[in-house]
Amino acid sequence: MHLVDTTLFFSPTSGGVKRYLTAKHAWLRAHSPHRHSILVPGARNQLQPGDISTVAGLRLPGTFNYRLPLSARTWTRYLSELEPDLIEVGDVFHPAWCGARVARDNNLPLVAFFHSNLAQVMGRRLGSLADRAVRRYLRTVYARFDLVLAPSRLMCAYLAELGVTRTEYQPLGVDTAIFSPERRSLDLRRKLGLSEQARLLIFAGRFSEEKNLHVLRDAMALLGEPYHLLLVGGGRASRPSHNITMLPYRRDSVELAQWLASADALVHAGSSETFGLVIVEAMACGRPVVGVRAGAVPELVDERVGELAQPEDSLSMAQAIRRLYERDLEALGAAARARAMQRFSWSQALQLQLSHYAGLFGWRRSSVAISQAAAR
Repeated sequence: MHLVDTTLFFSPTSGGVKRYLTAKHAWLRAHSPHRHSILVPGARNQLQPGDISTVAGLRLPGTFNYRLPLSARTWTRYLSELEPDLIEVGDVFHPAWCGARVARDNNLPLVAFFHSNLAQVMGRRLGSLADRAVRRYLRTVYARFDLVLAPSRLMCAYLAELGVTRTEYQPLGVDTAIFSPERRSLDLRRKLGLSEQARLLIFAGRFSEEKNLHVLRDAMALLGEPYHLLLVGGGRASRPSHNITMLPYRRDSVELAQWLASADALVHAGSSETFGLVIVEAMACGRPVVGVRAGAVPELVDERVGELAQPEDSLSMAQAIRRLYERDLEALGAAARARAMQRFSWSQALQLQLSHYAGLFGWRRSSVAISQAAAR
């Protein structure tokens, strides 16, 4: 079977969607008989079956090197020429419409992965009218799909509220060999020019509005010394305040794992997460997490592996961080590692996804048989 994933959410410095697709590609190649191709934006048109194909697009300023291909015709042609047996689309923009056309013309199963809650993000930025318009658009797009996968139970419920009925819970995963407590380095504080007594916290990800980095910055101002925040994902290395250090995005997963494993804890103020892959990566590294009671974060984090703050509340975040340091960080980290191993390995996630695919093929065969019988 040839599986083809396609999405606009892919760039050299993008986050969770890229890590999902590249991890899926590697796992399918190593552990399954299935071929897997990825079709995403890039600097030039390039068709590479069984690998990463790209459609040339303009670089969008201020979007972490995302590109916007303007030729839907090329996208459709490349999807068709890849000769997929199943198409999975990771956004609701023109790859979704191109995928729907190729799937319809070739009678293929069509799957969506609900990576980003566009309606919520647009509603926060543009108001309730934008939220309602996007909800209508999502209903229209997903009506063309045989199945919509959602990475959290919260998002499954949200899709049901929209009227999208063909959904399945599909958590993401983490490479537990790369993201491991064994990556911990005892000299991280020295590299950052900090004292050994520094209480070192880390955030890793896009510096986008929905991550609520201002909450973390304000919380660090409230906490003061000896707390120190390492923000990984900025454009250049800097120290914007006495207890915050910024470092550029880390393309290398091993290097990211080393930063995560070597801090005391991950802090994450994002309140619109549909999953929170970096949270699971930090847990797999044996680190506790301070998150917020919003989005899908409470499905990952509870008192056994960390602390939760009120969303968009810097004082509550500072208090949650203080509470964390009153507890046994190593015991919390061990519990976090155990949870990641039990629930969120890529092997578990992708075996579940293959079972969703298999069920979809069976459903389509039954539908075809029923249609043929009705025609007779």
